[in-house]
Amino acid sequence: MIRMAVLTILLLINGSYALEYQEIKKSYYRSYQYEKTGDYENAIKALMFVYNEYPDGYTVNLRLGWLYYLMKRYANSVFHYKKAIKAAPYSVEAKLGYTLPLLAQKKFSEVESICYQIINTDFYNYYGNLRLSYALRMEKKYETAVKIAQKMLALYPTDINFLMELALSKFSLGKKEEAKKIFLDVLILDPENITAREYLKY
Repeated sequence: MIRMAVLTILLLINGSYALEYQEIKKSYYRSYQYEKTGDYENAIKALMFVYNEYPDGYTVNLRLGWLYYLMKRYANSVFHYKKAIKAAPYSVEAKLGYTLPLLAQKKFSEVESICYQIINTDFYNYYGNLRLSYALRMEKKYETAVKIAQKMLALYPTDINFLMELALSKFSLGKKEEAKKIFLDVLILDPENITAREYLKY
């Protein structure tokens, strides 16, 4: 009973199952195995009979969104992530996934919008804030990007990703000396950081 209840949540459908639990489990297992070898096309094919039975299911669309992203088929990825979000509108993981093909296509304003939705639900979500800071920086909204990075560094003072976002945004604001101090701190924590080394040359 518990197993089937979990499956109901994952598929987000009503009524009887057209496929048996073991068939679904086997399909996902094969998909994960293909993914491990980098065979994303077959990883997708392994899921298609599940998708055909449950085209509006949350889990299958979430996974297809990820696999199409890995294949760099971003339009397909966006399509499935949107379906996953429609199935579970409050899902943070689906929205985080959705940002991946958007970032790959440099659609930073859309990434910004989705990330604000994420942090409205989960204010300190790590990747939601990181991708928001990055998108804002790419849109040249440096002051806001700085605030996001500083907010997260209050929680994660030695986090390399947010230290770099803060330094890069400050550098772009013309605060080069402040930025260089942060880059020097980064090199203490991450001595081989290529970006920090490059910016310290300016």
